[in-house]
Amino acid sequence: MYNMHDLHLIHTDLKPENILLVSSEYIKLPGCKRVSSDETQFRCLPKSSAIKLIDFGSTAFDNENHSSIVSTRHYRAPEVILGLGWSYPCDLWSIGCILVELCSGKALFQTHENLEHLAMMERVLGPIPGHMIQSADQNAEKYFKRGLRLNWPEGAVSRESIRAVKKLDRLKDMVSQHVGFSRLLTDLLYDLLKYDPSERPTARQALDHSFFKSIA
Repeated sequence: MYNMHDLHLIHTDLKPENILLVSSEYIKLPGCKRVSSDETQFRCLPKSSAIKLIDFGSTAFDNENHSSIVSTRHYRAPEVILGLGWSYPCDLWSIGCILVELCSGKALFQTHENLEHLAMMERVLGPIPGHMIQSADQNAEKYFKRGLRLNWPEGAVSRESIRAVKKLDRLKDMVSQHVGFSRLLTDLLYDLLKYDPSERPTARQALDHSFFKSIA
């Protein structure tokens, strides 16, 4: 990723489907036996953890004109939804969403509507910073009450939408449910999922995080 950014390229559509293993070779490891028979189930583990990015159809140079909407919904950064413009940090937000998904087995923000999406972010990460709300474009102003706070749950489209937001946990609790308490991983995720794109690490800085050094 940092190689792309060094070339002034922004992928803009990072998601699990666009991250592939370099090699398809794997090894079979015995798992548990089925209760109803003596048949042993096997786990297939890749021989190599090397990965590659694909699908550069929406990749953009940083100095090009940027479309208003980028990224697949579940991995879309808040600055895109709020119409604040976007750059390299939108890729880092997507990576944060992907890492949570790898831990939990499901997308972090499973939604198809902007207001619900923002409400989910606040449920998981806390309130959206006021300066971002005040700078939101005209299309995003409708998501906020008097330009001060998110219009939620008043603006929800359905009770199901409200329930979908309520069932989400705080990020640190979500991670601990699936991988146990991991201060370094949680710290990395909070860095990648900072609302303000100027506060997110660069791709190189993220790779230098203590979490990756601890598992090297």
